[in-house]
Amino acid sequence: MARRRIVITGLGIVSPVGNTVEEAWQNILAGRTGIGPMSRFDPSCFPSRVAGEVKNFDIADYLSSKEARRMDEFIHFGMAAGIQAVRDAGLDQAQPDGERIGVCIGSGIGGLATIEAGIRANPGSLNEHPDVNMRKVSPFFVPALIINMISGSLSIRFGFKGPNLAIVSACTTGTHSIGDAMRMIGYGDADVMVAGGSDACITPTCIGGFCAARALSTRNDDPATASRPWDKDRDGFVMGEGAGVLVLEEYEHARTRGAKMYAELIGYGMSGDAYHITAPNMDGPRRCMEAALRNAGINVDEVQYLNAHGTSTPLGDKNETDAIKAAFGAHAHKLVVNSTKSMTGHLLGGAGGIESLFTVLALHHQVSPPTINIFDQDPECDLDYCAGTAREMKIDIALNNNFGFGGTNGTLVFRRV
Repeated sequence: MARRRIVITGLGIVSPVGNTVEEAWQNILAGRTGIGPMSRFDPSCFPSRVAGEVKNFDIADYLSSKEARRMDEFIHFGMAAGIQAVRDAGLDQAQPDGERIGVCIGSGIGGLATIEAGIRANPGSLNEHPDVNMRKVSPFFVPALIINMISGSLSIRFGFKGPNLAIVSACTTGTHSIGDAMRMIGYGDADVMVAGGSDACITPTCIGGFCAARALSTRNDDPATASRPWDKDRDGFVMGEGAGVLVLEEYEHARTRGAKMYAELIGYGMSGDAYHITAPNMDGPRRCMEAALRNAGINVDEVQYLNAHGTSTPLGDKNETDAIKAAFGAHAHKLVVNSTKSMTGHLLGGAGGIESLFTVLALHHQVSPPTINIFDQDPECDLDYCAGTAREMKIDIALNNNFGFGGTNGTLVFRRV
């Protein structure tokens, strides 16, 4: 079977640095952080009290109040980003064959806020007093929190009747969703896929869980510099929230309808560490990047730019640096590597969506976003991380990495069009 070319024709985002593609991209290029003190709830009892919160977001711009109140916020974010991407691609106006368009938008955790709200509304056990407490359970409780409801709701809105699914693979969710969507088009299951990831986990339970794992930064006195990938004094990641969605389209299908093309998606790699539920392992990410390059038919010396997972954890940043050097050899020191998490925080299941979007824009505009907050670069992290300011540069091939708990890894390879 001849390989089908796949291009990116639509982008959508809701994020700590902006709720439109233009706003988010300009803030990322300028090195403006979206991280600040938590405001969603009183975090005073937690050791970490900083987050990358979505600001000035109004779901009424996308959904009716009746629709919105039946959905958790992670669905709000995913729907908004998905609607933006569909509009950007012109698929809301073109009235295409809906049977050839699918949706694959996942989430790492899903409707945790809805679960917490349900528990608050039912402080007593349903088992103890089912006749009383059952009346307090919303009939939309389950649809509001399950992860595939972004894909389901978006497909219903636009009549997309192709593959309809959601992937859950922790912090690799968005990347796996885009990569698997690429393969669905490649195998002929669809001509267009709307793909990405979303999460809304700035909640007491989630923050408490990550604090208990000692994974979050406690730099509460200076939130703007709390996320500092590859800095010697990094002390953990910063929780973020939001969604990133891309429209993937078979090249001839896009060309025939005159769609704009941001970039071409040419490679996808996956791997498993088989090592530890939370601790990173260098071999898994190395094999993942190598698999993606092999799938793309690209040599290491053809790559100029890599948007790294770069979470700002002591173990993770060194591990990824070592994996990049193992995968790229001497060429690793010629790469420009950056972490947009230094400005957005870590969106968990949404990370791969927004970071793939930023990678596509880096190719499209021929500029690497900066990594901010590298004040004293860790000598064990010795690559070019584009510290401080954006850099105009020639980018023909770019990679995006994301890795998740359970040792799950994903890498995408994009090419300039």
